Amino acid sequence: MNIHGSRVLLPGASGAIGSALAVRLHRSGARLALAGHDEGRLRRVSEACEGAPVFRFDAYELDRCARAPDWAAGELGGLDAVVVCVGVAGFGPVDTVPDAVAEHLFTVNALAPLAFLRAALPRVTPPGVLAAVTGVVVDAPPAGMADYAAAKSALAAWLTAVRRERRRTGTSVLDIRLPHVESGFAARRVVGEPPRLPRGLTVDEAADRIVAELTGQEG
Repeated sequence: MNIHGSRVLLPGASGAIGSALAVRLHRSGARLALAGHDEGRLRRVSEACEGAPVFRFDAYELDRCARAPDWAAGELGGLDAVVVCVGVAGFGPVDTVPDAVAEHLFTVNALAPLAFLRAALPRVTPPGVLAAVTGVVVDAPPAGMADYAAAKSALAAWLTAVRRERRRTGTSVLDIRLPHVESGFAARRVVGEPPRLPRGLTVDEAADRIVAELTGQEG
């Protein structure tokens, strides 16, 4: 993906990683449409990106999530990429996680990202990019994070299947599996106490890694 001049919808732009990524993409010449939950932070990110258009959503409003790609294409005159940085953490043994909390984890970490990406399929112009941040929990689900890891794994499985479906269209489908990031993500958990985690990437390092994957320079 050539970032300069690309038209990018960024769901999760009001979060720590999403906001850092937005600034990097903007500085590299991308034209952004920013979607997020926290309206105040979303506006501040917009200001840092020279007034990029904003779209507020709640992860439970899947229909609204699905409207974002059409909105972004209208604002930007088309759509070349969607990069989803939406997520929320949850911790604890499975018998301590209420069903309502498990539903929340699956909605935010899987169903909402799928709504954005599914609706973007007919909108992203080949050779375009559909991408989402999952995490290394997909490769090795840790104890005490079963529901969170299962939700991220569901998103990863969906991305794998869609990549196979879109293999001949020229559209790239990326599963960006970041390691732990020192973003305050664990502190904003919806349940449980986080385990002792190894020192992770900084937010800036995480944003750099996402850009590298988008441009095919990772690894």
